[in-house]
Parts: sequence; structure tokens; C-alpha cells
Amino acid sequence: MNSTNSQRPKLQKFLADAGLCSRRKGEEWIMDGLVTINGIDAKLGERVTPNADIVKVNGKRVQVKNLPKITLLVNKPKGFVCSNEDGHADRLIFELLESKYRSIRLFCAGRLDLDSEGMVILTNDGSLAHRLTHPSHMVRKRYKVELDIPFDTSDLSALLSGAVIEEEFLKIDEVKPSKGKSLRSPKLDVYMGHGKKREIRRIFYHLGYKVKKLRRVAIGGLGIKNMSIGQSRLLKNEEIELLFPKEVS
Repeated sequence: MNSTNSQRPKLQKFLADAGLCSRRKGEEWIMDGLVTINGIDAKLGERVTPNADIVKVNGKRVQVKNLPKITLLVNKPKGFVCSNEDGHADRLIFELLESKYRSIRLFCAGRLDLDSEGMVILTNDGSLAHRLTHPSHMVRKRYKVELDIPFDTSDLSALLSGAVIEEEFLKIDEVKPSKGKSLRSPKLDVYMGHGKKREIRRIFYHLGYKVKKLRRVAIGGLGIKNMSIGQSRLLKNEEIELLFPKEVS
């Protein structure tokens, strides 16, 4: 990559850095024809010159502001949707935030489904969201899972090797017994460095189990201890770094 390109961000990164969306959502907007550069429909992968090019989303110009980076940790309850807007949702996760954060355009860096609880990161930092959600960064997450029946250890290899379900390859990285339990208990600790939509629920269902309760309790080295359900708080820089695996020198 030449130095000129390195100073010109890709369009989806530009949109994320402007605090409008995640990079993934930006890619969707571009592919759906909602984004223009200097009056021309944008193409995925295009680069922009922030102070020269006129970028619009749905006809409205994107104004890049030097907003302070905000990253929040939310202990999501069941029944809340991880979305900025959803006409079919009764409750959105952003309703849980303190009023001073509700006017800031934040987005979820890794969602939980409606019926799941636990750690969700909300941020307006597009680069941080990309690091958290892109599989290449191997951000490891721990979940407390409760099944409808005791786990049959003969299914362990199938969980770890994975399966193609509804044309998607799904797998679990690691399974451990919950503290004080055996692996044959309905209560398990599940670890994943990726996460497709409802992946844990779908792969267990494929093997004959129903997930009764699912709670994300840790992302990287940061846990959710001492936070009540529905609580949110601002993360310090040193806590944000705990989310990511340490590089081995």
C-alpha cells in the first residue's frame, strides 16, 4: 500500500470513524446503494479523502467531527435488542444508558440476541469496534450456558469440530464445566473467539439440546463481576486494553 492510500481510509472505515455505524453496517449501506461520493454511487472498498470528498448517506452529508471516543460496558438483560433502531423491538439496549450518553451515536461491538444476557460493548470508536468484532483479532468471549438436559460428553467432539447448519459452518472453541459442576451437568462454560448470529443456540439445538439461558460473562480479560443486570458504565483505557489478547513478543 502506498503512503497516499494509507492516509485515505476506506469508505466503511470513514463512516465508522464519523460515529454513524460499525464498519460492517457501513459495508451494508454501501452495497445497498445508500452512500455516494461526490454525487456518484459508492463502491465497496473505495477510499476517500476526508477533507475533500463529499460523502453522503441517504442524501445527507457526513460531517466528520472530532468527537471524544466513548466506550461503555452494558450488562444486558433479556428482552432488549442490540440495535439503534428496530421497528419490531419493544426495547432497545440504548434505553439502558444514562441520559448523558443517549444523544451520542453509539453502536454495538458484538451483539447478543433478544433472549441472551450479559456483556455488550457500545462505542462510537469505529476502529475499536472493528478490532472487537473481526474474527482475525481472535477476541475470546466466555458464556455461561444452561441447557434443558444434562450434557452428554459424547457430543463434545461434535461441538468442537463444528458442523454446517443452514449453510453456515458453526463451532464452539472450548467447553468447560461450570464451577463446582461436572461436564455432564446442564450448566457449562463456553468459549468462542468468533460469533455468528445465535451460533451457540443453533449448534446446541443441532445436537438435540435447547439453551434455556445464555449469558456472556467475559470478553478477553475483562469480566462483568459486580455489575447488576441493566447497569452500564464507562470503560477506562486500561479496561479497553483488557478486551484484547496480549501479543507474544
